Amino acid sequence: TDIKGKIVSAQEENMDRDKLQTDIDALKSQIDSVVGAAQFNGLNLVNNSTSVNILSSLDRASDGTVTASQITVTGQDLSTGGYVSKAVFGATTNGVSAGFDTAGSFIDAAGTGTIAFDTAATFAQGDRISISVAGKSTSYTVTAADEAATSPADLVAVGLKKAIEGLNITGLTVDYDQATAGTLVITNNTVSAALVAKDINVSLQFNNAGSGGLGALDAISVLTTPSATTALGNIDSLLDLAISAATEFGSVGSRIDIQKEFVGKLTDAMKAGIGSLVDADMEEASARLQALQVQQQLSTQALSIANQQPQSLLSLFR
Repeated sequence: TDIKGKIVSAQEENMDRDKLQTDIDALKSQIDSVVGAAQFNGLNLVNNSTSVNILSSLDRASDGTVTASQITVTGQDLSTGGYVSKAVFGATTNGVSAGFDTAGSFIDAAGTGTIAFDTAATFAQGDRISISVAGKSTSYTVTAADEAATSPADLVAVGLKKAIEGLNITGLTVDYDQATAGTLVITNNTVSAALVAKDINVSLQFNNAGSGGLGALDAISVLTTPSATTALGNIDSLLDLAISAATEFGSVGSRIDIQKEFVGKLTDAMKAGIGSLVDADMEEASARLQALQVQQQLSTQALSIANQQPQSLLSLFR
């Protein structure tokens, strides 16, 4: 969020972009430090996609079979390293960077924008093209079939087209230009809340297969007006990634807390049940003892009376 604030400031022409870039680089280093240090006993769930299973309960069936239930925590890749620039966008892409790995521009109301993939570019399985359109983000990941295709740029363009259409932005259309290989044309007919046609920002970012989830931070630059425009859209994609990771952790964390509370109450119930079977009820035991003592006293008195009867008969013969 702090980086986004720096990028927004860089949209002004009279800002010292060198100092802003220095601040951004420092913040990127801080993110890298936090992600690297977020580990416990060698396990780090924010620098890769490793999953860990947490024992939640032991379930005993009627036949005595015991089954272990577990909660799976899926790791989130928020690492910042491993980014390698690759020239994948063509020169006709609006706002393309000098390295042809990022692009960003504003599409005027009722205007069009072009996304062109370099037909000579090589793609590897796992490479990802991220795009931010009108504040919404999506991406397309290159598949093994794309990598092996005769014209991978065409397949990547079609895949990205479907991803953009999945954003369901009203008034936005994406056309595949069959006459020009690997080219998409975006038409902006979106309107604001006041039903007024509005400009939209479109930003593109290439991510190589070996880069971390936040590896695109290495490409964030505000040194020039075009790169600052590109960064404005791409930082939203990175924010969405971080928010999604936090949501995943929050959901599984809530489930673990609920399970912990349930197991605690189940343990208390079991202890109470076992106590009823093992521990004596002192009030009941005391009442039984008193009743037994009364019975013994009555028996003693009955024997005493019975022993007196023969003496009474003998006294009659005296």
